[in-house]
Parts: sequence; structure tokens; C-alpha cells
Amino acid sequence: MKIKIMATGGTFDKIYYDASSEFHIGDPMATPLLEEANVSFEYEVESILKKDSLELDDDDRETIRKKVEADPCDLIVITHGTDSMVKTARCLLDIKDKTIVVTGAMQPARMRYSDSIYNLAAATTAVQLLQAGVYIAMNGQVFDPLSTTKNVAQSRFESSTD
Repeated sequence: MKIKIMATGGTFDKIYYDASSEFHIGDPMATPLLEEANVSFEYEVESILKKDSLELDDDDRETIRKKVEADPCDLIVITHGTDSMVKTARCLLDIKDKTIVVTGAMQPARMRYSDSIYNLAAATTAVQLLQAGVYIAMNGQVFDPLSTTKNVAQSRFESSTD
């Protein structure tokens, strides 16, 4: 069972340069995080975009969609910026016969204190256990994109059905 991890950029892969928050999107951090975790499942990481999620537009979402649809793997994890991950997840909802989990981080994976490894671990576990469909894995929970919002003040994702 192979998991395809598609990196789109976002905070997960950001590199900050100075106190004025100058940054660029670096290489996908999923690879070093999974290597460090010594996971025993087969995976492949592909960088498909290097953008902050606030910069993503409908063309970018279509690129993500086409990559997911065309990939032979049925288990897909997408690392994505948190500001628009719900919108991207909703754009993927009608893809059939694949389990797709979108995840991200509130702090870059390159920082010592980051939620990235926890969220990536949750996403890679969830993608192996869930039925075909589209999900968001953040803050120790798995969410339905149709009922999920980002609570900016609390720096977490929540279900609007709770």
C-alpha cells in the first residue's frame, strides 16, 4: 500500500528569512519528517505547487485536482496552507475511488515547535484507515470539508456541526 504525498507549499514548507516575515516556499518537508519518523509504509512525495495558500486561485486548484485524478495511487495526502485548505478540499469532493486527506501546519515544519509532524502523522494514518472520500486532518481530528472552518483566533480547525 503506497501513499502519494502531494506538496502544494503553504506554511508547512515555508522558510522565513527575517523578523519582517520575508519567506519563500522551500522543498517539501514531508520527506525529511517521514524519514526521521522511520515509517514503514511506502510513500512518494511530489511537489506540485510552491505557493502560500492565500495566493492559490481556481487554476491552481484545478492543477491539484488533475494531479490527484491522474495519479495511479488511491491514497493521497496533500500538504497545503491552512488559509484555503478547506476550499481546495471541497474542490476535490467528487473524485471517486480515492482516499484524499488534506493537512497543513500553523507553524513551518522547519521550526522547532511545529504542529507539522503531528498533522502529517495524523493524515498518513487517516488515509490508510478511512473509506474513499476527502478529509481534512488537523489538530488531532479528521474533519469533513463541508462542515469545517479555520478558527483563526484559536489557531485550530473546528467542525461547524459541533
